[in-house]
Amino acid sequence: MKNAEIYELLVNKIPKENILKNEPMKKHTSFKIGGIADFFVRAKSIEEIKYILKICKENNIPLMIVGNGTNLLVKDSGIRGIVLKIDIDNIKIIKDEKYVSVIVGSGVLLSKLAQLLLKNSISGFEFASGIPGTIGGAVKMNAGAYGSEFKDIIMETTCMNYNGEIFKLNNEQNKFEYRKSIFHYEKYIILEAKLQLKYAENAEDIKKKMEEYKISRKEKQPIEFPSAGSTFKRGTDFITAKLIDECGLKGYSVGDAQVSSKHAGFVINKGNATAKDVLELIKIVKDSVLKKFDKNIELEIEVVGD
Repeated sequence: MKNAEIYELLVNKIPKENILKNEPMKKHTSFKIGGIADFFVRAKSIEEIKYILKICKENNIPLMIVGNGTNLLVKDSGIRGIVLKIDIDNIKIIKDEKYVSVIVGSGVLLSKLAQLLLKNSISGFEFASGIPGTIGGAVKMNAGAYGSEFKDIIMETTCMNYNGEIFKLNNEQNKFEYRKSIFHYEKYIILEAKLQLKYAENAEDIKKKMEEYKISRKEKQPIEFPSAGSTFKRGTDFITAKLIDECGLKGYSVGDAQVSSKHAGFVINKGNATAKDVLELIKIVKDSVLKKFDKNIELEIEVVGD
């Protein structure tokens, strides 16, 4: 199907300002890397998502769902078809005597939610306050920091399959693992998440903890450079960044892609890195660790594109 025909289908239901044609994905990833997407579409309602699913199915249009692009490396060749960003951004706080339930749309930024919870003296979300990205992406990868993960606070998720059917999954049904969930195995779109949090006696305690985490990130992570966060997963019996460091790879570069000299678990973009540069560097790192320590290290980032 020609792109002009796809565009005509999209504008039937989606506002023109939310449809971007021939859009560089480097504008939509924290790595600042990525080729052209045929269409980058923001969906702000369930009805819009259903419509896009329908036209993709009926016309055999490739579809990729993204959040805030903070865990993605998009290949230089880009992405064919439609890249759909879920922009559902509702937040509802339900209080009882002991706990607080927070129903939050998958498009809400973690930083935005953290600030709202701070204002309402609600604790339990501090660990996520500095994680870039959206609720949807954080749920999908069971994001975590400082000893806590999303599996610890998720009560249920509201999802949609590619037939447009909506259903709920409880914590167990989300099949959370280390940086994984059911959403890695099934084509389910996360619409909302229901979190169980709690009241804090003093909002200053929440603020203090958030500030401590912010300082720690700044000191230990290369947040001054574009990246997709931690590039490699933690090993079951080893610290991946330590092995990479012991291979002498801190600061090693391919083009403008570099193993961070601050934290060897991060590959950063020094300016004009390509996906090819990053993938070549990743291969060097993985091969070096395997050769020296006989350990296979896995990617935490997701590589997408044609």
